[in-house]
Amino acid sequence: MKTQTCSKINLGLNIVARRPDGYHDLQTVFYPVGLGDEIEITENGGRGCQLTVGGMPIDGDPAKNLVVRAWQLLDAQFRLPGVTIRLDKRVPMQAGMGGGSADAAYTLLMLNKMFALGLSVAQLQNLSASLGADCPFFIESRPAYAEGIGERLTPVDLDLGTLWLAIVKPPVAVSTREAFSRVVPRQPLKNCRQVVAQPVETWKDELHNDFEDSIFPQYPVIGEVKNELYDMGALYAAMSGSGSAVFGLFPHRVAGLAERFTNAFTTVLPALSRPSSLITS
Repeated sequence: MKTQTCSKINLGLNIVARRPDGYHDLQTVFYPVGLGDEIEITENGGRGCQLTVGGMPIDGDPAKNLVVRAWQLLDAQFRLPGVTIRLDKRVPMQAGMGGGSADAAYTLLMLNKMFALGLSVAQLQNLSASLGADCPFFIESRPAYAEGIGERLTPVDLDLGTLWLAIVKPPVAVSTREAFSRVVPRQPLKNCRQVVAQPVETWKDELHNDFEDSIFPQYPVIGEVKNELYDMGALYAAMSGSGSAVFGLFPHRVAGLAERFTNAFTTVLPALSRPSSLITS
């Protein structure tokens, strides 16, 4: 079985409280976008999960990759056949776009379908939460308002398909731990779920990513990317998650993005919502 995953952008991200367990409560709107990795899973007649990685290089031990951990999670419950998983990495790491979380969630979806495990969406979401806070979102990959640490999801009726999405990731990495260590929790003046129900043209003054306040002074290049996207005509621009990717929503296809940001990862694509039901065998 082979499929392409998606990634996500955050439409607003408010850190509202620090929890007794050391995590933070947040409010955000997750929106799925078509930039994704490719995953292919093949039975190999043995036991275990063998992972091969192509495309962009990834850090860390492949045996601890979220794709392998997703297989192990289901193997512990169902004793799965051995598989070889090929991961073609196209979503940059440490971008704040959930590339690794999406890989884990889509691996669960694919294994559930390949081996007819019969797990429901709710069961898959519960399982995936142990792999990462935003993994449950990628089980359905539909626009959603997220609360808690990102695992409590409420569907949002939102389609930005008439717009174009420009994504720029400068060559800097921001760790999630570092991002949370510098943020000051507070309640927003207006909830991001309310703001995204308004016309996109109003978002610039009301839809905010709280991480920008602490990260932009530390990494000015990220803030400069946001400003340049506005200079190019973006209706709305923001850092996604804890960065370092920045996205802009445009009323037209953007030309010359790679030439303008020569040392960064760049892509332009339609801002279509892409549900995970597009998995094909």
